[in-house]
Amino acid sequence: MSDLLITGARLLGGEAADVLVRDGVIVEVGQDATRAPSADVERIDADGLVLLPGLVDLHTHLREPGREDAETVRTGSAAAAGGGYTAILAMANTTPVTDTGEAAEHVLDLGAQAGLVDVQPIGAVTKALEGAELAELGLMHRSRARVRVFSDDGRCVHDSRVMRRALEYVRAFDGVISQHAQDPALAGPAACCHEGEVSGRLGLTGWPAVAESSIIARDAELALHTGSRVHVAHVSTAEGVEAVRWAKRRGARMSAEVTPHHLLLTTDLLTSYDPVYKVNPPLRPEEDVLALREALADGTIDVVATDHAPHARHDKEHAFPDAAFGVLGLETAFGVVHDVMVESGRMDWAALVDRMSVAPARIAGLADHGRPIASGAPANLVLVDPTAEVTVDPAASLSLSRNTPFAGRTLTGRVRTTILHGRVTAVDGEVRP
Repeated sequence: MSDLLITGARLLGGEAADVLVRDGVIVEVGQDATRAPSADVERIDADGLVLLPGLVDLHTHLREPGREDAETVRTGSAAAAGGGYTAILAMANTTPVTDTGEAAEHVLDLGAQAGLVDVQPIGAVTKALEGAELAELGLMHRSRARVRVFSDDGRCVHDSRVMRRALEYVRAFDGVISQHAQDPALAGPAACCHEGEVSGRLGLTGWPAVAESSIIARDAELALHTGSRVHVAHVSTAEGVEAVRWAKRRGARMSAEVTPHHLLLTTDLLTSYDPVYKVNPPLRPEEDVLALREALADGTIDVVATDHAPHARHDKEHAFPDAAFGVLGLETAFGVVHDVMVESGRMDWAALVDRMSVAPARIAGLADHGRPIASGAPANLVLVDPTAEVTVDPAASLSLSRNTPFAGRTLTGRVRTTILHGRVTAVDGEVRP
């Protein structure tokens, strides 16, 4: 592997410095990297760019195995690299479900073959995501995949006894249960719009905020009882935020995430009946969006996670109630968060790095990611241009699917170069093989 020399980059938006990488590890950081690079050094002129630790996504759907018409591990990894990610966690709701050690190793191997990001499998909490019998939690953790995060995402683990047993089981290896906080008795399978004036006017089945907050509160009590760790996936309501705050004040080992689309988009977009805006949980009113932004800024919400959910056209192009839930997120996440949180002054670069790299890496147990840009650290990095404007074009996506809710929007902040273990994997939205 040749040396990589990045010159003139602003580290976390601060002073410009040079960074020398050798054999996948940062060997020097300074105003002028003095340790001589090799003769075949690859140089990157980063004047005007900001250098950050590579982004980490706790919530990605790669669809393989089973739905390779919507996404593959290779195309999802390409979208991730193009979006500045160096590690992603692949959700378990594939076909077959990732509920065994062998299934987890298969996803791990597909990610290694793609070689564009580190792909870490998430294991199912229950067999076949049916919510009744625990999956092979211990075997998945002891496999080569070393699964640490488990989720039945898309299906809430609604049985309190099953959730308790899962938390007790993973406590032995400090595992994490990532919960889709949706009480199915309050928001059933037909629910597709925030319950309120808009849902009533449009004739869409409502999804009340209490369906989210009640599960968060229950899981906080179970986390306190078991001493184990719960992660709340895609918090979407002000009530959910308050439930997380309450849980943390009581000492529960709880973390939470928010998606870029819940930070920017509001439920009024559903008046178009465009199924591209159908997500799970649904888009919420402006007051919820503002509460999510405040919670992300003050650290109540720990992580930005994309919930990247690619779908083939024939799954999305239906009447709104019948369309599949989910939107793309990997390639637009940085731009949305930079616009909404950094450009607005709500967060600085250090806070963005914490929410999009450091905290998700810590929760997932990914020791090589989310590290400070310092000598001896693995060179998992991303260069971004904070002033460049990008108009989102679905046709230019590296994903197999095109269901982005940001089509035509102009975002400020562009990912220029992604570096995985010292190797450039993507430049200006194009992957390097």
